[in-house]
Amino acid sequence: MSYEWFIALRYLKSKRKTGFISLISYISIAGVMIGVAALIIVLSVMNGFESEVRSRFIGVDAHVKVRTFHDHGVQNYQELMVKISSTPHILKMTPYVHKKGLIRSKSETTGLIIRGIDSQTVDAVTDIKKSINYGQLDVGTVSAEDGKQMPGIVLGFNLADRMMVSVGDKVILASFEDVTRVNQMPQMMQFMVTGYFETGLFEFDDNMAYISNEAAQKLFRMGDKISGIGIRLDHYQNAEVVRELLDEKLGYPYRVLTWFDLNQNLFAWMKIEKWAAFIILSLIIMVAAFNIISTMIMVTMEKTREIGILKSMGATNQSVRRIFTFEGLLVGALGTVMGCLIGYLLCWAQFKYRFFSLPNDVYIIDWLPILMKWTDFIMVAVAAVLITFLAAVYPAARAARLDPVSSIRYE
Repeated sequence: MSYEWFIALRYLKSKRKTGFISLISYISIAGVMIGVAALIIVLSVMNGFESEVRSRFIGVDAHVKVRTFHDHGVQNYQELMVKISSTPHILKMTPYVHKKGLIRSKSETTGLIIRGIDSQTVDAVTDIKKSINYGQLDVGTVSAEDGKQMPGIVLGFNLADRMMVSVGDKVILASFEDVTRVNQMPQMMQFMVTGYFETGLFEFDDNMAYISNEAAQKLFRMGDKISGIGIRLDHYQNAEVVRELLDEKLGYPYRVLTWFDLNQNLFAWMKIEKWAAFIILSLIIMVAAFNIISTMIMVTMEKTREIGILKSMGATNQSVRRIFTFEGLLVGALGTVMGCLIGYLLCWAQFKYRFFSLPNDVYIIDWLPILMKWTDFIMVAVAAVLITFLAAVYPAARAARLDPVSSIRYE
């Protein structure tokens, strides 16, 4: 250990003549600690919300989608699935139909999004089955009470509530895809409700219904076409890599979209919000940095005699500057370490015991989510130490400029 570090440690631990200076040092450490802990907690909560929202969107959709420009439909999709199956990171695929239509019950009529699914492969790509909260995911042919055979339909929970239908009730879907004249009748089909799903995402629960691909192709007169292919990857973060590989392999007229592309505005907004919170909460550390500046200036005034003695013994201006810079760094480092520890413990306690709950009728989950990332800890720690280092530069330079003769003239 260099003597500059040794003296800086002694100055930090010593009982000064003026107790007020010691108090400000403790306040500075506490300020850095609170700022670091607040940053870690807020970033972890934002990570938790982002992860929860992302998992729900991906659970309803897919990691990657392949469809055509202008949504003209995919012909011979089995051959396309074979072609892209050898692409790295791809685990499973499922064909789907995605169209807009009209739903009518005995008492209500409204527009909705109709999603055709392949019941054999959809579970491998999405988490639709896990979101069924009543009934079952049965979109095949079912028997009504009168013995009539008809296709099944699964409605979003809010949509079913608005339509005032229950499991076993019949609804009519209408397609206006090929309607080009005023007096032309739309294509209509009757379905029986077999279940409800609830994802916690309002735009899905309030406006979407699932039917089979075969029923969707018949309803929208698509022949053997589908809207696209949903793909599940080994990890959602590989979506961009897979998109580039598929763009190169498929080319026009196919269009490849990742989960981020499908919800770009939402996730971009969440990223901006995270950075804004980081910058705003860093002001707490800035306040502590100003405390460090004032403390170090008062310390140099108190230690004028000691600085003069050190310089008369041969200490250079650079050595004196290092002593007081190291002391400011020690204050910042102590506050940073304690803040990281407190932030981690509080986040761990919330993740483990879920002390803070949320109203599940307002939010998509019933507890405050937490996701700690080591990159956030490093980013916050580096920012805190850098701010406290910059705060110590001016007082240290001021101490280095003291004249040793005038410092000890009257001693």
